[in-house]
Amino acid sequence: LFSKFIHPDTELYIEFYSLWIALMVVNAIIFLVGVVLNSLALYVFCFRTKTKTTSVIYTINLIVTDLLVGFSLPVRIIMFYSAGDCLNCSLVHIFGYFVNMYCSILFLTCICVDRYLAIVQVEASRRWRNPTCAKGICVFIWIFATVVTFSILTMAIQFAACCVSKILVLMVCEYFFPLIIIIFFTTRIMCALSKPSLMHQSRERRMRAVQLLITVLIIFMICFTPFHVRQVAISINPDMPHDVSLLVYHVTVTLSSLNSCMDPIVYCFVTNNFQSTMKNIFRKTEPEQTSVDILGVNKNS
Repeated sequence: LFSKFIHPDTELYIEFYSLWIALMVVNAIIFLVGVVLNSLALYVFCFRTKTKTTSVIYTINLIVTDLLVGFSLPVRIIMFYSAGDCLNCSLVHIFGYFVNMYCSILFLTCICVDRYLAIVQVEASRRWRNPTCAKGICVFIWIFATVVTFSILTMAIQFAACCVSKILVLMVCEYFFPLIIIIFFTTRIMCALSKPSLMHQSRERRMRAVQLLITVLIIFMICFTPFHVRQVAISINPDMPHDVSLLVYHVTVTLSSLNSCMDPIVYCFVTNNFQSTMKNIFRKTEPEQTSVDILGVNKNS
């Protein structure tokens, strides 16, 4: 059953070498872009953002998961050439990868719910939207994702096909339920924009909240949905042809890694000054250079 849900890279390398090379190149690009963007974002939110709001706390944890996903991509190549047929090495890599992927899903969900509460339920959610509560939720998410992922892998390895329904339930808890939450709150906040009771919120803030939720929804559709649709298909039809299952698995896993490059778009809507801070990091001190040039001209004359 484990071989139906998860295919090691060795199989793809042997049966579809050209596709394996193409996916490794794509993973290398995702690694470079994702690590650079998320490292800069981590610096901005940790050292250039003074107020650590609930959204910032969730975002920092999301950045950490994206960085761990990015760093796992070269490990996959190194492990293939050095570990050989070491099943335990593959399991450790797969376990770490999926823990971080599910943490990304849950932290994106938390950011969307927090933004909805900040815009629509301002007074009612004030007692819940505090840094202490956010940190507790983050700790719970890390533990929950670790336990559930370990349960999925354990059942897929040790138990027979009669337990496929339990694996399906666990996948619903970690993907489909968060997706329903995001769709629900996206619809609610878009419907609430026209209500007079929200006019005290600035139009810019409301539009930024809508853009954030729509961006997260697009990330879910592109990065996470294909992989989980494939897993559900395997649960329903375990006799899917091996070649089809192998190809779809590795393509959808690569798409799930793409979220580490797309999540920085979400960061732009979390705080007001993220984009300006990023620009200031690379902006040259033009006034100082101009003053030096003027002094040099005066001295020469």
